Amino acid sequence: MAAPQMMQPRPRPGGISTSRGSSLSSITAPNKSGLLRWPPRAAPVRVTVSDAELASRGFAVRRTAEGIDVAALNEVFARVGFLRRQEERLRRALAHSRVVWLSEAASASWGRPVAFARAAGDGVFNAVVWDVVVEPSCQGLGLGRAVMERLVEELRRDGVANIVLYAEPRVVGFYRLLDFAMDPDGIRGMAYYRKAALASSSSSSSAAPATPSSPL
Repeated sequence: MAAPQMMQPRPRPGGISTSRGSSLSSITAPNKSGLLRWPPRAAPVRVTVSDAELASRGFAVRRTAEGIDVAALNEVFARVGFLRRQEERLRRALAHSRVVWLSEAASASWGRPVAFARAAGDGVFNAVVWDVVVEPSCQGLGLGRAVMERLVEELRRDGVANIVLYAEPRVVGFYRLLDFAMDPDGIRGMAYYRKAALASSSSSSSAAPATPSSPL
């Protein structure tokens, strides 16, 4: 679900690794992805599994980044195939994001996330979803859907109407189940890449081209 690294060379897309080993990516390289958008005039978000039911299964819902173990989040990223982030930069990203995550309620390390999603935007009109991940040992339990539904619910409660993400073709179906639409009205997702931006000047410069970077 959903791709997503901190300005690092050739990052892997963020996503949810399923129990079968595939990746549900939130974003990926622009030439392999399509824009998915949550319909602005859609009906209110329906959360399919309540907080109480999740609690009965041993999971606590967190709706802010407060208390999250950033090192543990990095470990989850690594276990699903993401590059590790610089912790200070990751903390800054979390501070500027709307965050929903789940922890094991009975765990002594309650700050260790088992499912996570975040969105960044202007807080009024637009938001982009990033870094949707589920701990491999907890995959197949509907936790990815649980954090995504709550994240969209929080954004809609804030009045944010334009909610988008990028997804690899193989995981578009997952996001469609959450009411995201593929390339609505023919709109295509684009991302700024330094290599492309410098291409026009590289022919007249002796400097080596910059390494491609993630849009985040």
